[in-house]
Amino acid sequence: MAQTMGRQPVSNAPIGIFDSGVGGLTVARAVMERLPNEAIVYFGDTARVPYGVKSAQTIRRYAAEITRFLLQQEVKLLIIACNSMAAVAADTVAGLAAGVPVLDVIDAGARAAAEMTRRRAVAVIGTMATVDSGAYARRIHAYAPDVRVHAWACPLFVPLVEEGWVDHPVTEQVAREYLAPLASESVDTLVLGCTHYPLLKPLLRRVAGPEVALIDSAVAVAEAAAQVLAEQALLRREAAAPQHRFYVSDKPPRFHTLAERFLARSLPEVSRVVLEG
Repeated sequence: MAQTMGRQPVSNAPIGIFDSGVGGLTVARAVMERLPNEAIVYFGDTARVPYGVKSAQTIRRYAAEITRFLLQQEVKLLIIACNSMAAVAADTVAGLAAGVPVLDVIDAGARAAAEMTRRRAVAVIGTMATVDSGAYARRIHAYAPDVRVHAWACPLFVPLVEEGWVDHPVTEQVAREYLAPLASESVDTLVLGCTHYPLLKPLLRRVAGPEVALIDSAVAVAEAAAQVLAEQALLRREAAAPQHRFYVSDKPPRFHTLAERFLARSLPEVSRVVLEG
């Protein structure tokens, strides 16, 4: 979704990306690759992660606090990189955006899945909060009402990714258990409905098999961001290399270590900020 009324963003302002922790860095990486001239302000709510087991009311409150912080950084575009937040708090963010366009990973991934499936059968894997919300099914059906959507939670993937076990035999065994229903449901498209999951793409592609297309919502939302910025004449014009900023609500050193793994590049200093409601 995109909210475009109110304050007019400026083209040389940064893109704001936020997540419950480090997972949204896969979105930041996709944006960096698709829009290498754009500056990014990233916020990870590491003090309150994980969001996937929290109530919708709590997630909406956290999302509102983060949105206010990023708007103070005068961002020109907001990207909700957390599937749990996108599932229950997208309207909250849009309502606070004050004219800044808002994109989220669920809408981008749903659109891509609706366009990709040929058998009209899509599977979505994600956190418990994302799956329970039914948000992916609603968004997919908004684009393609005839598509059958199957969704289930894969809670072990996040700790395995953060442990660095992205191609470990244990992770592969877990993936085979989680993805076993794909064949019986004749699914041809699998949506990675958590921002940690793109780091598992090689393993998941191997387990799911060549007949199942993987939808990386990080790549999809980066493409949507490029389209919105071009349509609204908001592409950065400065020739100097963009300066990225990273903020967390707790444990900057651990975030820094994980972020360099997620982004496959060195990072500037990570700053800790305390959010206010």
